[in-house]
Amino acid sequence: MMLSRVAENLYWMARYLERAENSARLINVNTNLLLDLPKRVQPGWAPLIEISGNLSAFREQYADTDERSVVKYLIGDTNHPGSILSSLGSARENARTVRDFIPRETWEQVNELYLYAKGNLASGLGHRRRYEYLRGIILGVQQITGLLAGTMTHDEGYDMLRMGRNLERADMTIRIIDVRTVNLLPEMSKELTPFENIQWMSVLKSLSAYQMYRRAMQVRVSRPDVLRFLFKERLFPRAFYHTVSEVEFCLRHLPRRELPLRCVSDLKERVTAAHPENFDQAELHEFIDTLEIGLIDLNRAISDTYFLANISSA
Repeated sequence: MMLSRVAENLYWMARYLERAENSARLINVNTNLLLDLPKRVQPGWAPLIEISGNLSAFREQYADTDERSVVKYLIGDTNHPGSILSSLGSARENARTVRDFIPRETWEQVNELYLYAKGNLASGLGHRRRYEYLRGIILGVQQITGLLAGTMTHDEGYDMLRMGRNLERADMTIRIIDVRTVNLLPEMSKELTPFENIQWMSVLKSLSAYQMYRRAMQVRVSRPDVLRFLFKERLFPRAFYHTVSEVEFCLRHLPRRELPLRCVSDLKERVTAAHPENFDQAELHEFIDTLEIGLIDLNRAISDTYFLANISSA
């Protein structure tokens, strides 16, 4: 088994890259959503801060949740550790320290993506070229993910990468569901019913799930079917059940896996037994809270098992 320091760097490199991609996609989808909805029901930009879980920190620095402030905070604010630029900087630093354990091309791509994000930051903050800038971030992370899959030895280090990536995906999936379902169109009148379809399409598109949803469900976009798909679908990479199953798959290759495996088993059982499509908003929020706590426990179990002690002799 590799050194705990290397395992931790690989794990967090993957999480930070996934976080940057998720944020880029979310901003682009929100920009397009505001063009599709009538002004009187537009959610604005505040929900994106709520999804990030940093509303109190945001309010300490910015007076209003307008487009300019939110976009700056989420893309280029280096005081915000979850911004795209900060995430890519952290991924770059983690990649730098494990250059001997990853393909050389991976380190080069991570470094180039960070330099692209930093050097073209003005394009991301402005409105006219923001889509192209964020698309460059998304494609850059996907290129790195593909490069790792195709050129890195699939050993314990690769399992650490996959666990980090999938835990980050699981967290983002339920955050988007939680915030979007309550804030987008909270009071649906008969007049606004046609826009409900746009609401749920935006939830799917925030996770690049729209086309796969249509393929798997073969029904029009609706709240119950979207919730069922995003929580329980076993084959879609960003569905919650699939992400925790991927973590389980990786753990089975590693030593001393009992504690984190128990956390994974608990999460899978909760999702399997639940019927989120039947929950009202309060019940859905409570259910998501239990999953968030489960993910925190799983992250802690992985950290305690593999990162805190030197396990080079394992």
